[in-house]
Amino acid sequence: MSKFQESGAPDEDFGAASSQGSSPGRSAHQIRHMAEVRLLTPAELDERRIIHAFTSNREALNAFRELRVQLLQRAGRRNFVVLITTVAPEGGATFSALNLAASFALDSAKTALMVDCNFYSPSVEKLLFVEPEHGLTDFLEDHTLDVDDIIYASGIPRLRVIPVGHQRATGTEYYSSTRMEMFVHGVRLRYPDRYIILDGPPVGMYPDSRILADLADYVVLIVPYGKVNQEQVQMAIEALPEGKLLGVVFNHG
Repeated sequence: MSKFQESGAPDEDFGAASSQGSSPGRSAHQIRHMAEVRLLTPAELDERRIIHAFTSNREALNAFRELRVQLLQRAGRRNFVVLITTVAPEGGATFSALNLAASFALDSAKTALMVDCNFYSPSVEKLLFVEPEHGLTDFLEDHTLDVDDIIYASGIPRLRVIPVGHQRATGTEYYSSTRMEMFVHGVRLRYPDRYIILDGPPVGMYPDSRILADLADYVVLIVPYGKVNQEQVQMAIEALPEGKLLGVVFNHG
């Protein structure tokens, strides 16, 4: 899978998005006809545990639709940036982030962008059919790169992804940088119909997600059911900025 071009409405450059403010909203026709390189089949989506309109897992579909509704109700008419993090490794944050993004993309009037911010267990690269040339950390390191250089089609209509990238030291320095703050602000302003989901590492193990939470509008904490104790959950909640935690989701997977 390679980079994408959005039919009728290509992404403007990062500098324009940052300095000139929000771009005009796209029409429903433009969103429906965003160019896709290759679409995943329902069988491929099921294999990857990604919800879709025809999935047999109606429980998961309805759960992520409900989470989408809660976020939209909280945000009103504006788009937002939401961080998905977890209490412990393999706690289900990536599964939840991807499926929340897919739930937004189910709406033909909305688009979603999932950003892989987990240096320690990257996931987005597994969705791509080719080795990505650049990712988030490359963009943060190289000021000659544009956001367009790191956004890839996902195989899911109206869902775009940004992989971690090749430059990996520690997330703390990257995420606390002015460049990262500009990035989050810029991708949010690019299109008012686009919802940004950050897939972060476990908040209980790394400081990265605490920094990312400051950059996000909301945080959803994933708790792996039966794998952590109440004290770990409480410590994770207390580590997050007050007022940003939308809720706690128990993952039984």
